[in-house]
Amino acid sequence: MKFLSTILVALMMLVISSPLLAVDDAHFKQGDEAIKKAIAYLRATQGADGSWTPKAGPGITALVVRGMLDQPDIKADDPAVKKAVAYILSMVKEDGGIHDGKLENYNTAICLSALARINDQPGVAEIIKKAQDYLRGLQWSDQVDPNGVKITEAHPFYGGAGYGREGRPDMSNTQIMLEGLYDSGLDCNDPAFKRALVFITRCQGTAVNKEFGDKIAPDGGFIYATSQSRDKVGQLESKAGMETVDIPGQGQQNRMRTYGSMTYAGFKSYLYAQLDRNDPRVKDALGWITRHYTLDFNPGLQDKSDTPVDERLQGHYYYFLTFSRAFDAWGQKQITLADGTKRDWGNDLVDKLASLQKEDGSWVNSADRWMEGDPNLTTAFAVLALEHALKK
Repeated sequence: MKFLSTILVALMMLVISSPLLAVDDAHFKQGDEAIKKAIAYLRATQGADGSWTPKAGPGITALVVRGMLDQPDIKADDPAVKKAVAYILSMVKEDGGIHDGKLENYNTAICLSALARINDQPGVAEIIKKAQDYLRGLQWSDQVDPNGVKITEAHPFYGGAGYGREGRPDMSNTQIMLEGLYDSGLDCNDPAFKRALVFITRCQGTAVNKEFGDKIAPDGGFIYATSQSRDKVGQLESKAGMETVDIPGQGQQNRMRTYGSMTYAGFKSYLYAQLDRNDPRVKDALGWITRHYTLDFNPGLQDKSDTPVDERLQGHYYYFLTFSRAFDAWGQKQITLADGTKRDWGNDLVDKLASLQKEDGSWVNSADRWMEGDPNLTTAFAVLALEHALKK
């Protein structure tokens, strides 16, 4: 028995000290200090009504709440959290949506992730259930599109989510929807996940993509959407534009360029849906990641000579967050790159974000696109990214 006990202790120590479980001690301390400094900043910028940047709806407030509640020393009765939760709950609609009339999918999904942290509070479980149903109702599946065309599985909208019931679906809204459903405990076998896999696959440059694979660079990465607008159904959109690629047997072809934030978002969504890790879609996405690993910019976005701000930095903090969430879902702290080198992604992320943090504890992106000039948003993104990296 003593021998077995010794073996068990040794195995436990091996697991505890495994580099797969956490960043190293020095980076954990560095990242933890950065988070604490950032939360102090956010406490100081909270509005009197409990919100952060309410012009975007309750979503940014929910991002901050989620970041706070994922700290072991911050509980639901924290005064800032209580005020913020009250603000979020004031946005709950009868139909289950959690928004103020705009960005309905984004706001509801992000609020759902935050409320999942306090699902034991009175009435919250019911709100979560209704919000899940609301998001599934926004997902394109059996409605008619804005032009009156019935949505079937053959339709480019099928399985995707957009900002609301108008317009067209996109990868960003779809991955946020899945994250809210995943965080709040919806089973991955739910039809919402199965439908979403159809749309996500159609945004990937992979041979499995039979509908649009011949229009996307065949590198395993992801684009933004299968339609540019409600009036341009089936005309693909990539925020990274087009590129010329060599296609075996066809020569040079113009294809949609794939890029980092959407590729990590797609990869993460496959993992949340528990797609087999040997599925070619997962392997193709991981292959893209191993070839384009960087934290210096959002890979795939390109410089333009007539643009004063480096376009590669657009969406940089959104990229940090999808990068971190995806690797956290993958479950390995070390990744082997295409050239054979190994990187501890968590340590790398801590180093990068620590180098960008402002003296007051905030982060902000000088390439102010997609609201990343708002320090409340970028600081919330950075805190959450660090928490995924520091997770034990």
